[in-house]
Amino acid sequence: MTAPGGDTQHGIRRRNLARVLQTVAAQGPLSRPAVAARIGLTRAGVAPLVDELLRAGLLVGTGRATTGGRGRPGGELAVSDRGPAGIGAEIGVDRLAVCAVDLRGRVRARVAADAANRHSAPGPVLERLSALLAEVTGEMAAEGLRPAGLAVAVPGLVARGATTVVHAPNLGWRAVDLAPGLAGATAPPDGTPALPLTVENEANLGALAELRLGGGDGQPAPPADFVHVSAEIGIGAAVVVEGQLLRGARGFAGELGHVPVYPDGPACDCGGRGCLEQYAGEEAVLRAGGLAPGRAAAAHPGPGARIGLLARRAAEGDAAVVQALHTAGTALGIALAGAVNLLDPRAVVLGGALAGLAPWILPSLERELALRTSVAADPGRGGGPWVTVSRLGADGPLLGAAHAALQAVLDDPLRSCTPAHSPRN
Repeated sequence: MTAPGGDTQHGIRRRNLARVLQTVAAQGPLSRPAVAARIGLTRAGVAPLVDELLRAGLLVGTGRATTGGRGRPGGELAVSDRGPAGIGAEIGVDRLAVCAVDLRGRVRARVAADAANRHSAPGPVLERLSALLAEVTGEMAAEGLRPAGLAVAVPGLVARGATTVVHAPNLGWRAVDLAPGLAGATAPPDGTPALPLTVENEANLGALAELRLGGGDGQPAPPADFVHVSAEIGIGAAVVVEGQLLRGARGFAGELGHVPVYPDGPACDCGGRGCLEQYAGEEAVLRAGGLAPGRAAAAHPGPGARIGLLARRAAEGDAAVVQALHTAGTALGIALAGAVNLLDPRAVVLGGALAGLAPWILPSLERELALRTSVAADPGRGGGPWVTVSRLGADGPLLGAAHAALQAVLDDPLRSCTPAHSPRN
């Protein structure tokens, strides 16, 4: 992504400021000559851009000298650990969470709370979320950070470019605009400007987190084209093409949970029959494994508790649970085969609750993909997709939200390049 602005001198400068900041954020610490080489500008052209970002407190000198070029040794540049930070929030079926991420990509503050949000009125849920936001912004202030924006992950359809949740079936919400309920959190009473607010589907934000944070711990980084599958109570997906989200005409792309896998199957809340969620959603797997969803929820409250229960039962060899997870993997494979044949992604990434159940889901999922896709998986020679498990797990949407809120600063540093935003001495 690049900063806004046309081919005017002002627009070019904005874009170049963004390129410098993004390069140091992604690859720093770097010397000034190294920054110039990476973005294709001369050292003289980079110097005033670096100076402006230093004055704004977005870049800092590390104090570590660099040598090897002509002239005097220089100091390396890094993004500041003070100044702007992105705030991410998540409204889940059974939890609320908020975190703040600085320009270095580090989580600097985080709070979470168990919350029975299913079929709760939006007002009380947003009040509780606002209280968590206040707690995080207080911690940020103590660290010398200021909010750059707020992004909220929700388990439902969100109108493209708006803050309205069109339909979140597992929350029981329809046509809910989050902006009024979060007005106190986004427009602080001290008179500072209101925070930019973004509301986004949780699967989309999970995919963005994979783009920025995926890989590591022995896993390859995700390719530029992949399908990200996220599951908790429901199942969602996000499609990434050439490093960008494929949103669809209305922003509703990725509703994998309501793809019919057995058209004559049980009725779904969406009005269809035989949808994927009826076989691979949390409640469906609990029922198939002989565990009443209501009793399981009462006995194992809180985020991820039922998934942990299923994983323990499966690890202990509970035949009914193992079979239920096998069935879930089969249904996922059938649903994903259509997406793979249509879109030809390089990879399928399992996130959310699926990550914790992968040992029992993957065998049947991969078998169905091999049977039903036109090209067998063979990433080494450019064949079909490989399936991987996200190391971010259930934290993906929350982290993706925080990074999405921070992206506006990386894309347009002029939003923060004012003396008033310089760090205190």
